[in-house]
Amino acid sequence: MTDAIQGEEIRSMTVLPAIREEIVLHTDDGLELVGELALPDGRPPVATLITLHPLPTHGGFMDSHVYRKAAWRLPALADIAVLRFNTRGTTSPRGTSEGAFDEGIGEAADVRAAVDFAVSRGLPHRWLVGWSFGTELALKYGAPLDVEGAILLSPPLHRATESDMLTWTESGKPVTIMVPELDDFLQPAQAQERFQPLAQAELVAVDGAKHLWVGEKYVRLVLDRIVQQVVPGAGPLPTHVP
Repeated sequence: MTDAIQGEEIRSMTVLPAIREEIVLHTDDGLELVGELALPDGRPPVATLITLHPLPTHGGFMDSHVYRKAAWRLPALADIAVLRFNTRGTTSPRGTSEGAFDEGIGEAADVRAAVDFAVSRGLPHRWLVGWSFGTELALKYGAPLDVEGAILLSPPLHRATESDMLTWTESGKPVTIMVPELDDFLQPAQAQERFQPLAQAELVAVDGAKHLWVGEKYVRLVLDRIVQQVVPGAGPLPTHVP
């Protein structure tokens, strides 16, 4: 099939149709967190991603590129709802969330607020997606929440403990872990050893990738794996649209 028949190639700045709503999350310790919910246009979502961004003190926020591209593409390509938000004290073009960065401790309330919002809106098949610092939040606080499982991108394992992994093991919920071959913090061989307490973890080593998943090739690999996990049979995603 020629590109002309396939249509236009999806590139790094392609924004596909969706219903995009600016939202505010309310934490149980009294903060307001700014975010966005992207929904399929004209169809109900079949699954939901609740995204937890990289470390805000090192440039992480709700617009970190993998999450921005997920929100731009997945509602249209896979009927997946994408919830993005800034954790406490984090700023993006959407605005600044109240509070201050709390080293992953107070952020427990932020994770609860995001899941509670998704539940209150009736968003189906909820999955946590954590990236870097966001994987620590998912590991530490996600297992007891009303989600089906977690997908972890570039986990550094700086804050999450063996006890946190055992909590996930006891929950029985699936956990997929994508580890870049050239990660700055935890590479596949180390990750295989350190994640042993999380019995049901599926570790996916990604050749050539780095911690920040720079490059359209790696973004597509990540998004395809996420879709495969949350909507079995829906991937791989198309690379062209009409």
